[in-house]
Amino acid sequence: MKKTYYLFNPGRLSRKDNTLKFTPVDENGVESPPKYIPVEGVSDFFCFGSLDANSALYNFLGKAGIAVHFFDYYEHYTGSFAPKEYLLAGKMQIEQTKRYIDRKKRLEIAKKFVSGAAFNMTKNLRYYINRDKDLTQVLETVEQYVQHIDKTSAIDELMGIEGNIRQAYYTAFDGIISTGFQMENRSKRPPQNEINAMISFGNMLCYTLCLSQIYHTQLNPTISFLHEPGYRRYSLALDIAEIFKPVLVDRLIFRLLNKKEIQAKDFDHQVNSCLLKEPGRKTFVKAWEERINETFKHPVLKRHVSYKHLVKLECYKLTKHILGMEEYKPFKARW
Repeated sequence: MKKTYYLFNPGRLSRKDNTLKFTPVDENGVESPPKYIPVEGVSDFFCFGSLDANSALYNFLGKAGIAVHFFDYYEHYTGSFAPKEYLLAGKMQIEQTKRYIDRKKRLEIAKKFVSGAAFNMTKNLRYYINRDKDLTQVLETVEQYVQHIDKTSAIDELMGIEGNIRQAYYTAFDGIISTGFQMENRSKRPPQNEINAMISFGNMLCYTLCLSQIYHTQLNPTISFLHEPGYRRYSLALDIAEIFKPVLVDRLIFRLLNKKEIQAKDFDHQVNSCLLKEPGRKTFVKAWEERINETFKHPVLKRHVSYKHLVKLECYKLTKHILGMEEYKPFKARW
């Protein structure tokens, strides 16, 4: 099975026959022993350090269907090298564009994303309420906002409701996390404290996972419904990520902090910013890979699927809706 490789160290990536050769290089230009990666076992690369590679290497990666995702010093997603979009189809492009242009149809899909995300947030809240966490008031506030989703008549109004839901939901983090870390307000670019740093890092991983899975369908990642399509932005991945952030990112943060797998020493505090150090990022990524490859019995398919594959299934459901084959119903966690 193909897997994702995370490159935290700067280095040089090159081709050696049908194998990829990664040579780490430190800040003084000193090379470490190279590592060899069979190309058949790679799905994509996540690059958190500077990567030295030439066009011949990218031609090779493109033919092998391997994407490369890049992130800056502050762990912000900056862009991707994506192989030729071999699954894009004219009919899907036309229908997806028509759904976006039609205000009513666009709003219909956007509401599905927000309602699915809100349901998964309330599922998290109920889980911890059942474990004697005092979060009932937060749950009631979120549910009050949820009642307004179907009443919205414009995207910006819906985005306001979504923002209120998430803001209320985030106030529960201090009650869920029991190791002394404080959420305070949501802050990003850059995050101001430890929990915000983990949310930003996790959301970025979730966004990139959704983008990778969209690539394997006929959907165009630049045509979205909830988030406004923008120049050089794969905004459909932002839409789909809304549904999975509570299930994949938030639950993982609660576990890593409550079980002290990530601690205060794993964060780098600077002026007006807080970021995960490399050991903390590696711990998070290891837990993330375990999480998205974890399998469960799908209630409809009646077989075991991974959470990573679940994201692809979500894309397929959206595809069928856009083509008029089946109404789209967002994933709602049952556990």
